[in-house]
Amino acid sequence: MNRIFPKALMKRSTLVSSCTAWVMVFCCSMAWAQKAPRTVDVASKPGGKWTAMATRSLADVPGASSLPPDEKLSRYGGMTSRKEKATGFFHTTKIDGKWWLVDPEGCLFIHRAVNSVSMLRPAAAQAAWKKQFASEAAWAEQTTALLRNHGFNGLGAWSDTEKMRAVSHPLAYTRIWNFMSSYGKKRGGTYQKAGHTGYPSDCMFVFDPGFEAFCDEHARQLAKDKDDPWLLGHFSDNELPFREDALKRYLALPAEDHGHQAALQWLRARHGKEAEAKDIKSSDLAAFLEFLAERYFRIVGAAIKRHDPNHLYLGSRFHGSALRLPELHRAAGKHADVVSVNYYHGWTPDPKRMAMWASEAGKPFLITEWYAKAEDSGMGNNSGAGWLVKTQRERGLFYENFTLGLLASKDCVGWHWFKYIDNDPTDSKADPSNKDSNKGILNNRYEPYAPLLDSMKSLNLRAYGLIDHLAKP
Repeated sequence: MNRIFPKALMKRSTLVSSCTAWVMVFCCSMAWAQKAPRTVDVASKPGGKWTAMATRSLADVPGASSLPPDEKLSRYGGMTSRKEKATGFFHTTKIDGKWWLVDPEGCLFIHRAVNSVSMLRPAAAQAAWKKQFASEAAWAEQTTALLRNHGFNGLGAWSDTEKMRAVSHPLAYTRIWNFMSSYGKKRGGTYQKAGHTGYPSDCMFVFDPGFEAFCDEHARQLAKDKDDPWLLGHFSDNELPFREDALKRYLALPAEDHGHQAALQWLRARHGKEAEAKDIKSSDLAAFLEFLAERYFRIVGAAIKRHDPNHLYLGSRFHGSALRLPELHRAAGKHADVVSVNYYHGWTPDPKRMAMWASEAGKPFLITEWYAKAEDSGMGNNSGAGWLVKTQRERGLFYENFTLGLLASKDCVGWHWFKYIDNDPTDSKADPSNKDSNKGILNNRYEPYAPLLDSMKSLNLRAYGLIDHLAKP
């Protein structure tokens, strides 16, 4: 080698090699720094401990930010490039292990919606509304445009579907019917809890002899929209108390209660005609809970399909401990087309838990409530189960992080953010869970949270491309 290269050139070559090595070290260091996990400070409530949560945004997924917005979409928002059999209504399909919704034109579809798209009641909010909207029809048109421009293609529960359906280019909507809570209100014995209806000892009236007939009558109102292609489907209730110890709770009811009698009959069928509460075995708890849930889903599911055979039955919006109980998802899957889950207390969706839902149910799932609230909104943020962060930008990062986890799942067919507009603390009729918190994409004077909406738009407009992108090795 010395015979070929002069000494000066050798020194220069060594210097170049040395410089190249340092450049490589520097670049590797920069790459490592860029790959270091992003974090967001998160608390469970005001005054609570702040915890740094690992958070993945679009910018943290190689190549994701450069994906073009999804193109060639149907009028419903499905992919015209990927089609199945069209039925004229939304339905589900599973292709190569991946669940999808299929829109009425046969296009594969993921439902991206916002809950509670409706107008506020208090006087100050109404005054702000009048400054921005010429009429209720104008509000519906402008609100639909806002949602569509930010990549949403649907309306979640508790939305003003009558007004929103009347716009020139509507969004795929859902309805919630409150079968159990409506029966309880008629029967007596229910009360208001934060976010849902309360029942005696958390024992629903599913064993009442009048419940099945009530459900059939209650479901007659569904027939009005049975031919509407824009209707995605129906929720039967919200956050019912499916408790792990339901058997013990029902047996603790008065002896004349129909729930007590049904539970005792079930227990004696398993352990003999003399069996009592003291004879309960651990395996009985899960088995009875599945029996209870299957009865509920069978009754309401049959009533829904009897009066509206065209649209999806979307379940009852599981919450809390129901997220980890396979017996509930098995029961729901026998009668619902989609299992709905209100997913709180999870910063990033758990892949194993989501896979369990679909495996047990044999059906896809929708995330039907989730949100974060920020300190910079100026609100008290004491009510509600969502996470607390410091800024609207961090709410946006939470949205990106959470939905990236959902898009990576083969079993998720959409999500519904809770909700359209912030709580108004002056609303005396609001649910206890909706008193003073920053949950909306707008504040309670109808002003958008731009940093949050920017994140929503960036992700929503690339949702279909991201599904393929995240599936690559």
